[in-house]
Amino acid sequence: MLKIAMDGEKSIPRVVLIDGYIDDPAALGVPPYISPMIRAVAGAAVDAGGEVTYLSVDMLRQGRQIPDADVTVLLSGNTVPGKYLRSMPMSLKEIREYLPKMKGWKLIGGSSAYAPEAEGFDFRIHKDLAASLYDGMTGKEVRERFRTLDEWNRWMLLGADIVKEHQDFPQPLMVEIESYRGCHRYASGGCSFCIEPTKGRPLMRQPEDILAEARRLRELGVCNIRVGGQTCIVSYGSEDFSSGVPRPVPSKVRQLFEGLKALGFEHISVDNANPAVIATYPEESSEIIRILADNCSSGNVLALGLESADPAVREANNLNSTADQVLEAIRIINRYGAERGPTGLPKILPGLNIICGLEGETFETYGIDMDFLKRIVDEGLMVRRINIRQVIGSRREFHVKMNEKRFKKFKENVRENIDHPLLERMIPLGTVLTGVYAEIHDGNITFGRQPGSYPILVGIPYKVDLDRFYDVKITEWGFRSVTGITYPFNINTMPMSALSALPGIGKKRATALTLKRPFKDLEDLGRAIDDPKVIEGLRDYVVFE
Repeated sequence: MLKIAMDGEKSIPRVVLIDGYIDDPAALGVPPYISPMIRAVAGAAVDAGGEVTYLSVDMLRQGRQIPDADVTVLLSGNTVPGKYLRSMPMSLKEIREYLPKMKGWKLIGGSSAYAPEAEGFDFRIHKDLAASLYDGMTGKEVRERFRTLDEWNRWMLLGADIVKEHQDFPQPLMVEIESYRGCHRYASGGCSFCIEPTKGRPLMRQPEDILAEARRLRELGVCNIRVGGQTCIVSYGSEDFSSGVPRPVPSKVRQLFEGLKALGFEHISVDNANPAVIATYPEESSEIIRILADNCSSGNVLALGLESADPAVREANNLNSTADQVLEAIRIINRYGAERGPTGLPKILPGLNIICGLEGETFETYGIDMDFLKRIVDEGLMVRRINIRQVIGSRREFHVKMNEKRFKKFKENVRENIDHPLLERMIPLGTVLTGVYAEIHDGNITFGRQPGSYPILVGIPYKVDLDRFYDVKITEWGFRSVTGITYPFNINTMPMSALSALPGIGKKRATALTLKRPFKDLEDLGRAIDDPKVIEGLRDYVVFE
């Protein structure tokens, strides 16, 4: 490949770094998250002697201009597209729009590098954008390679400062930190759909290196972090690279997470875990679950790769766990993580990933998956989140012809008959969710979320000021979201639109209460409503001030 031609008269190359956001199993980067990949690119540019200007796609959408540069770098793409609350990754249409405005040599990384719209870039990088940029800026060929461990640790420190330029800094920004890359099942090829096994034998960062990065982020003012990217946090620190199901090393996990807690972050979250590891080594895994429960924020999620409960699909796609192993992992996580924590949510619960369209899938597969999910409900267990998506052929093509109607019906069935009862179990009415950050207004409804991994969407049925935290007392469930009122709820000062959101009140009673205020106490309120059941239901919701 070619080298990046730098102007010899310029002592400090100007590098414009455009964060088009990425969203894939290895990293979350759509606000309020900032991905570790974009920070690594910044660090590589600084390490090569460059001066970095960071821009997010939202800044461009709001009218910011792309400045002159010797090199312009874009990171963008979503391999697991989802529903976004107030932002989304750069679209292919936007790439076409912004590309002519980019100056100097142009590089693109992330899944968007595969799109035809990326053909106008000088370099389309598919492995490691940071490593390729560094090579080009230091006079080497721009080639496809992965960073070394020394480069990784160095670049994460050098690129840390760009977090202060993100529009969500300091709150509600969630900064993701990587612990290792690759998969312990790389020798067998791993799951058919996953790209992590293609990165080879796991490259493990040591706790002291991760803590050095975290310490720098904390010094800069970062409040919330997520240890993500890895295929299995329970396997962190294990050097068993031959079995595919490594024995966990609790001492390494303890060193890392006790160290992170000591740095004083407001929220610490995690990501994926391999259920086969948890089920095969229940003693070590149970200790790790307790470590995570004690040192991370409550509301945490360990996403488990079920993918499919159908044995035929598992065999055809070399999936990592049997349905029985996944169920046992769910039991273990519930046993040690179901205790309710300060955020109002259980300390740590499992999540489940289900992928449709894998090889070997038949009409019966959906019934097998549904029967498995019913077992979870029937056993009284809790699952924090069930993610259902169609397979994306990032490594190979899949030959199953998706029946869209069947897929949609399955998804609706799960939302109605599985998600809803699990949500009722996990967040009983009257639960106070603390620290809900109000993000957008949609009509008269305010939507917000707590910081964390895959946070639950919280609807407040009236307008409150945005960009601040509230405690919210839950009054109603959706399928995957909840509704609640800000708490404490002063019935003498809240607007009529808020009064109507109280259980049993509605618009008519809210109008009457507004005219009869102020109230001294619950007994006084009872005389205005004259319905003992409604009054009793309000006992734990309202205050009188």
